[in-house]
Amino acid sequence: MIRLTVAQAVVRFLAQQWSERDGVERRFFGGVVGIFGHGNVAGVGQALATSGDELPYYLSRNEQAMVHTAAAYARASNRLSTLVCTASIGPGATNMITGAAGATINRLPVLLLPGDIFSTRVASPVLQELEDQRSFDVSVNDCFKPVSRFWDRINRPEQLPSALLAAMRVLTDPAETGAVTLALPQDVQAEAYDWPEELFARRVWHIPRPRPERAALARAAELLRSAERPLIVAGGGAIYGEATGALRAFAEAHGVPVAETQAGKGALPYGHPLAVGAVGATGTTAANALAREADVIIGVGTRYSDFTTASRTIFAPGARFVNVNVTGFDAAKLSGLQLVADAREGLNDLSEAVAGWSTPDGHRERAAELNRAWDAAVDAAYAVERTPISQAALIGAVNAAAGDDGVVVCAAGSMPGDLHKLWRPSGPGSYHVEYGYSCMGYEIAGGLGIKRAVPEREVFVLVGDGSYLMMAQELVTAVADGVKLIVVLVDNSGFASIGRLSESVGAERLGTAYQAGDGGPLPVDLAANAASLGATVLRPESVADLRKALDTARSSNETTVIYVSTDRLADDVPSSEAWWDVPVAQVATTDATRTAKEEYAAGKRSQHAHLAPPA
Repeated sequence: MIRLTVAQAVVRFLAQQWSERDGVERRFFGGVVGIFGHGNVAGVGQALATSGDELPYYLSRNEQAMVHTAAAYARASNRLSTLVCTASIGPGATNMITGAAGATINRLPVLLLPGDIFSTRVASPVLQELEDQRSFDVSVNDCFKPVSRFWDRINRPEQLPSALLAAMRVLTDPAETGAVTLALPQDVQAEAYDWPEELFARRVWHIPRPRPERAALARAAELLRSAERPLIVAGGGAIYGEATGALRAFAEAHGVPVAETQAGKGALPYGHPLAVGAVGATGTTAANALAREADVIIGVGTRYSDFTTASRTIFAPGARFVNVNVTGFDAAKLSGLQLVADAREGLNDLSEAVAGWSTPDGHRERAAELNRAWDAAVDAAYAVERTPISQAALIGAVNAAAGDDGVVVCAAGSMPGDLHKLWRPSGPGSYHVEYGYSCMGYEIAGGLGIKRAVPEREVFVLVGDGSYLMMAQELVTAVADGVKLIVVLVDNSGFASIGRLSESVGAERLGTAYQAGDGGPLPVDLAANAASLGATVLRPESVADLRKALDTARSSNETTVIYVSTDRLADDVPSSEAWWDVPVAQVATTDATRTAKEEYAAGKRSQHAHLAPPA
């Protein structure tokens, strides 16, 4: 037996957890990110301070940000590793809820250890306690339940082993993973107990690669052999499952074009003849045209969000779906034929099942023709030279600077849509846009997580002024820890995408501009703010200056913020020619809203339920 406090036992256990896939083992927890308060300093804080170097500690500046950092770390590690997040009871804990929701929505493993109120209740109500008249067992940590894949409160030391094992089962299960919350009452954290030595043995969690059920595979092969205009939609699962090689082999062997979701972008590198780019509301005209024409869609690791399906308008009503997904929940979407399997194994087995089958030459030629037209449109957008700098030209300059080893990070505003359309990825891992939750403030914190996970890559953070103002403080963390980021701060004095959306629904851009009370510009200098947080700041005023600034930032070892002013009213990005369902007021007095209502009604008429059986 080993006598330790509950918190010491937690830290020792976590330091001994490993993941394994395809014979490669790695530590599952790359460290702990935290902020200490009275609810966790005497427990988890003391345990980490005396634990050695196996579980390094990183100080964050914001609790929501540290969960974003952990989620980005997990994504950059293909869900084979993550970070632990700890905060005190009260606002520290509840600040993590937004990050937890994002991790769960994006199917990314993150372990949260919020402090909790006293289990003994001898001095209740204590500082920051939520008093609930229905039960003395309720605390603010109950708010984590709907956004966690597993949740438990450790009220007695004896409960800890089963809770830790259950947490690890969920974190390492590709079909179940997301945020896991273990609430730790502050008195229990410091309580000593005699633990069995086996709890702290090195434990390896084997990440499975389930193969598709034979009968389902036969049905999928029969359906696919009848297809003449198939299209693959590659989602995040194709990358997390390290299935990009199998995806490429399948596409080449059978002549099937590959379109990509936000999470799946980079599954095939730009320039591959069968890579047709982004699909859906923020897609390319090439991918969207092929989606409209497709008779069979092969979804690989996608959850078919409304942006991917253009609110269910992009696929023909008679299209059939074959869905390769590790979760039955996602595989069943759009009435698809379900291949519940690991993405790599599912593609390999499906390719073998349709050996000898290939699409007609005309289908591949059609994809190539559409690709050439879209490439020309992107080239024109990247070549725009004006002041203020065009956002499209800015993306083009960053794309060129990123090269083969760069990773672009973004999350909210107009840039995720523009990036999805325009960015030319070098391969898997080069494109990291959080669009499952599209959470403002993710960008710099996410960049930290990526750089910690893959320090050999250059990380380019694209962040708008709105997101920057929500969570700029993680620049301090980057500077303090010597984690180099290249942050391109785009200031358009407001919200570009929501402004355009507001205008399109007749809301007249209300609340979408940053301006003083008299309507003039705000006397705010975001570049100076970034410098005050310790970053090196560059201020290019032309595209040529921007390219030089990016070169300077790449050659530096320090975090650099490149401040660029753009025009939120300008839109130099070619249209996706797709629709997104945003309801319009049914009663209105303005012409703009009445026009928007007519356009909305036309969009609704093009929606399809996709309820037909797959074969």
